[in-house]
Amino acid sequence: MILSDLSIRRPVICLVASIIIILVGLLRFSGMPVREYPNVDSPTVSIIANYPGASAQVVESKLTEPIEKEVAAIEGIRLIRSNSAEQRATITIEFNLGRNIDEAANDIRDRVSRVKLPPEIDAPRVSKADPDSTPILSLSFNSTRFTRLEIVEMLDRIVVPRVQTVPGVGSILVDGPRYAMRLWIDSDRLAAYGLTVSDVESALRRQNVEVPSGRIESVTREFPIRFIANLNEVSEFENLILATRGTYQVKFSDVGRVELGAEEYRTDTLFKGRPTVGVQILRQSQSNLLETIEGVKKLIPLFKTQMPEGINIEVSKDDSAYISRSVDEVYKTLYEAAVLVVLINAAFQDGESAQEVAAPIRLSARIAALLLLPLVIIAAYALSLRVGQYGWTVDRLVAAFYLLMAASFAIGYFWAAMRGADASEYRDLTTSTGGSPYGGYTVPQAFESMMYEYARFQGAI
Repeated sequence: MILSDLSIRRPVICLVASIIIILVGLLRFSGMPVREYPNVDSPTVSIIANYPGASAQVVESKLTEPIEKEVAAIEGIRLIRSNSAEQRATITIEFNLGRNIDEAANDIRDRVSRVKLPPEIDAPRVSKADPDSTPILSLSFNSTRFTRLEIVEMLDRIVVPRVQTVPGVGSILVDGPRYAMRLWIDSDRLAAYGLTVSDVESALRRQNVEVPSGRIESVTREFPIRFIANLNEVSEFENLILATRGTYQVKFSDVGRVELGAEEYRTDTLFKGRPTVGVQILRQSQSNLLETIEGVKKLIPLFKTQMPEGINIEVSKDDSAYISRSVDEVYKTLYEAAVLVVLINAAFQDGESAQEVAAPIRLSARIAALLLLPLVIIAAYALSLRVGQYGWTVDRLVAAFYLLMAASFAIGYFWAAMRGADASEYRDLTTSTGGSPYGGYTVPQAFESMMYEYARFQGAI
């Protein structure tokens, strides 16, 4: 009973302690992040690699299996998932909760760089996001002045680099066509020259290259040599030499045509019935969804000033709206519960047993019961300062726990106050229950002792 004796005989100390708890709780509450659920996401890193023209079986043998064998030796791996599809391999590595995601991503990049892959394979992309997760935010870019190809080009130059700097952004998916040089082949004309599509592909590999050429040195001078063999213009692809027939060079313009167009025409994106380019943002595992979305939204006014006039930017999907409403509903429920607890306490404080209690004790019990609910809630947030390393946040589950704990303690403390302050009833209950005045009541012993000592201190016992 040291704590209860100290609180009763030195009420100023109790008051100061309560004020300190309130200040610490409010300080901690203002700095706690808001989430939908507690931070229990495992660190996840994904590897995506493309193998143009390869079947799913080839992708599995040439891409998926070599990468899996190399990354399997990394420390702290909990689960490895892989998916081998046509022209594409996706490998997802899930780590234990204590693993730092940045260090895990660096280890994955180091291991992937050691894998010997066929030269036709594009460099694998490593991202700190689960490719199977749904985007947390989607932006729509559309215009009547610019084509979708032009919008995608502007997004790659302006929007994507900016969004990648926002903390919590894992990867960015741009749903739109990209510029590509399309080579349309006339099969009849190709066969007339005795050529195949493989001959065209081989010619592209040989002539569309950039190789180091060294330099020319003399006694007094030095000349660097540039061997420019990259094909960039339509005319350069048209003059691509496929073969030589006698003294005649067969060029691509003899067997087909070249145009600058979209990389593929199989998909299209619409928003509100209008052709659009969608930008989907996936968050990193363990990142705060609300803070990530808020950081991206702050960049939208900047994009409007940097991009040409006539491009409309709209938010087509926003997961933060649902989460914000959910957390607001928790706060609303908390306030309603607080009011109900206060009303119930006030309604039952004038019961039959309360009439026998001295007025000062009854008034003190009333004030204590009314103040305990907010004090317990704030104290719970102050407690989160001690265990902050475990990722306590303001979310639906934790807020509900605070509400349940505060309401239970407040109602229990009210009955402890009202029944413990009644001296005669306290003596009768103590005799009948062998020392505990509450029998089956689930009231903390600390509150029982405190109210008994308070009644004895006031002279009621």
